[in-house]
Amino acid sequence: MTTDVPGRPSVAVLGTGIMGSGMARSLLRAELPVRAWNRTRSKAAPLATDGATVADTPEEAVRGADIVLTTLNDGPAVAETLTAATPGLRPGQVWLQSSTVGLDATTGLAHRAADLGLVYLDAPVSGTRQPAEQGTLTVFVSGPSHARATVLPVLEAIGQRTVWVGEDPGAATRLKLVANTWVINVVNSVAECLNLAEGLGIDPQLFLDSVKGGPLETPYLQGKSAAVLSGDLTPSFALSTALKDSRLILDAAGAAGVRLDLVAASAERFTRAEAAGHGAQDMIATYFAGRAE
Repeated sequence: MTTDVPGRPSVAVLGTGIMGSGMARSLLRAELPVRAWNRTRSKAAPLATDGATVADTPEEAVRGADIVLTTLNDGPAVAETLTAATPGLRPGQVWLQSSTVGLDATTGLAHRAADLGLVYLDAPVSGTRQPAEQGTLTVFVSGPSHARATVLPVLEAIGQRTVWVGEDPGAATRLKLVANTWVINVVNSVAECLNLAEGLGIDPQLFLDSVKGGPLETPYLQGKSAAVLSGDLTPSFALSTALKDSRLILDAAGAAGVRLDLVAASAERFTRAEAAGHGAQDMIATYFAGRAE
């Protein structure tokens, strides 16, 4: 069980899925006291072995914490958890909101934080399971600059780089949506290359070998292709989450008057793959959306 240590901010981690559990362990390695909560308690329970205090409710987790870190799936989940945590919150607590929730939800959460007297930092992260577990995420942060010193130990524990985007809550989320546009389009490009190779009777490995060492090779191409070819679709970033993010990107683009044809097509592929039962697998399972029936 963790205990508060002078000079080390205590952190309530709300949401211990793929990303939250990895971030919690990174905080614990940095010797920051962690209180962890998850809707399904069994997902948080293993963190006790690493030194976290596992709470039964969001209220219990946040009570007395210096920093509240939310790593939940979407806007409604964050809003619901905030409501449950409210009796344990106090004015002046710093809320590091790292869930990818989209622009409208970010604005709404910032307003709720202001009503509660919380210091709100919009702080989505770029990275998947392995960077979360290794503490090598990139963290995009926007919010009041006076909170930077307070959250610095947390940011240094979970990430290898922090990009300060500005004071405006929502600025970091806008950058995250741009970054995710790149990832979503790339993963579907990898899947389509493998689909076409298979359809044309070409060994996919031959394609991978043909670009190896050249300017078109990327570790991402090789890694995601290896996952498909080996059949190991353990999620680093779940397909259903990628679909959620695709829809958030399209909503933001529509509001900005921008047409994103590739993201729209990616969302369609994710939708088909999810309907076929691949939602809980890694997002490269979009590969199955391109296979012949």
